[in-house]
Amino acid sequence: MIASLPMYDRPETAAANDALWSAIRDALGYGPETLERDGDLWAHWQSPDLLFSQTCGYPYRARLHGAVQLLGTPDHDLPGCPPGHYNAVLIIRRQDPRTAPEDFANAPFAFNEPLSQSGWAAPQTWSAARGFAFTRPVQTGGHHASARAVAKGAADIAAIDALTWALIQRHDAHASGLREIARTDPTPALPYISGSGRDAAALTGAIETAIASLAPVHRNALMLRGLAQIPAAAYLAVPSPAAPQNLVQNLVQNSVQNPAQNPAQLP
Repeated sequence: MIASLPMYDRPETAAANDALWSAIRDALGYGPETLERDGDLWAHWQSPDLLFSQTCGYPYRARLHGAVQLLGTPDHDLPGCPPGHYNAVLIIRRQDPRTAPEDFANAPFAFNEPLSQSGWAAPQTWSAARGFAFTRPVQTGGHHASARAVAKGAADIAAIDALTWALIQRHDAHASGLREIARTDPTPALPYISGSGRDAAALTGAIETAIASLAPVHRNALMLRGLAQIPAAAYLAVPSPAAPQNLVQNLVQNSVQNPAQNPAQLP
């Protein structure tokens, strides 16, 4: 069986993710002893051995719907978002004199990858509704790499998952050189999923029990407040803009200790 919590797994949250999985396993009564942190996430998500994982809304609606079960959506109590929702934060360099997102329509726009809801879909949908588009996409391979690209001047603006941005502000020194100028409209956040043949009700109950029993230090590390139930229809209703066709360049993907974090930059 496979269990993983890849989407917000970084050195500062690894112990909390381990504690969360341990509590879920204890409440469930079975499952692998440790989280899987190696290998390809698409292989995990589509494996018949999948017991528990977390994906992004865009991969769910594009490829995983019908192949996995939704177990619930973590609620991180993000600013301006209903329970179980999140959005993308548009960030620029702190000293950049431009003040409006549309000022960056022709500027290098860093994004993690085309199947990311917060990195690609949300900012493109949000900008289109306001009469402009980010026209010079720069693919970085990860939200952390996108933030660093802006901080170092390789791009002028980026769209970052709101929880990832909160963790970057909490833990990464380069955050001091960045500032946000807008946030996109909220959409359903990154759902917990299981394989199609699993007992979804038992898993959901175990997750709720685990979150309620999690030590405050771990809840704080994950900024985890509870579990929301969001129907599949809400995920499927989110717009899916076309992938970029005119990449300015491909930045070298950020190296991380955990190879599963590279595809995990989808949120």
